[in-house]
Amino acid sequence: MKYVLVGALLVTATVGASAQAATFTTGLATETNPGLFDCGPKSRASAVGEIASDDGTVWTVPASTNYGKVPFASDLFNECGGDQLGSLAELDLESVPIMDAGGEEVFTAYVFADNYFELYVNCTLIAVDEVPFTKFNSNVVRFKAERPVTLAVMMVDWEENLGLGSEDNRGKAFHPGDGGLVAHVQDANGVTAAITDKSWRAQTFYTSPLNDRGCLIVDGQSRDSSACSVEGVDDAKGYSAAHWAVPPDWMMPSFDDSNWPNAATFTNDTVGVKNKKAFTNFEDIFDTPGADADFIWSSNLVLDNLVLLRKSIE
Repeated sequence: MKYVLVGALLVTATVGASAQAATFTTGLATETNPGLFDCGPKSRASAVGEIASDDGTVWTVPASTNYGKVPFASDLFNECGGDQLGSLAELDLESVPIMDAGGEEVFTAYVFADNYFELYVNCTLIAVDEVPFTKFNSNVVRFKAERPVTLAVMMVDWEENLGLGSEDNRGKAFHPGDGGLVAHVQDANGVTAAITDKSWRAQTFYTSPLNDRGCLIVDGQSRDSSACSVEGVDDAKGYSAAHWAVPPDWMMPSFDDSNWPNAATFTNDTVGVKNKKAFTNFEDIFDTPGADADFIWSSNLVLDNLVLLRKSIE
C-alpha cells in the first residue's frame, strides 16, 4: 500500500494498480467520525468511515474531503443556521467575498449540490459546501481567475450506511440515494460563462451498493453500472462497493480528461428538487431562459457516489 497526495489530502492507493482497475469492499465500514456537521432534527448525520478492500487498500467513505480546511461557500439558502433568501433579488452580491484563483477577471458561480461539493478553479480549492448531507442547501461563490478557467468539482452523494452508499429511506433500511449538480457561472457583466450540461467531463470513483459485482462493466474509462439493481433492501448482507484511486492531479488544468465520459444530464424532476426551496427559490438563475443549466452526474445518478467533474471556460 502507498499514500498518494490528492490536493491537500492523503489517500491510499495500491502500488502498481492500474488507473482503471477497481478494487472492491464488502459490507459496512467502520465509523471514524460521527458527523462533520450537525443540522439538528430531521437531518442526516454526515458521518465518515474507513473500510479495507480485498487487496488491502483502505478507503475513506463516502470520501476524503477538505471539509473545514478552506472557506465555506456563501449561502443562497441554508436552513442549517445560514441565510435563507427568498429569491436571487434578495442577494447582496457585493457582500460575497471574492476568492483568488489567480488573474483579475471576476466570476460568480451559483450552485445547488446534492449532496456535497468542493470547487477548484485553476487548481486552487476556493470553496467547499458547509452542509455535507441534509438539509439541502444552495450557494453562491465569487472568484477571480485568468482564462482559460478550469473548473473542477468533487461531488459526494453522502451516505447513512457507510461503505454501502445507502440510507434508511422509503421503508427500506438500505435504499440507494441519488446525487446531482446544477450550476450557472457568470462573468462580471452577468453574461453566462458556463452552465452544467453534457459538455462537462464526469467520472465516478466510488460505486455502491452492488448486489452483484458482475453487474459492473469496466471498459477503459467507462465504468458502467446500469445493469446493477437500484432497489432498496432491508438486508444488504454480501453487498459490495467498487472503488478507484483518484488521480492526484485531477483538478489541474494540465490534467487530460479527454478519455473521461461526458457528463450525463438529468431533469429537475428526476433529481427531485421541486419541493426544495434551496432550488425553487432560484429557478431564475438555474433555469435561465437561453442558459438553462442541467443537473449533471456520471452515468449512474443513484449508484455513483464520488464523482469528479471538469469543465474549461475559454
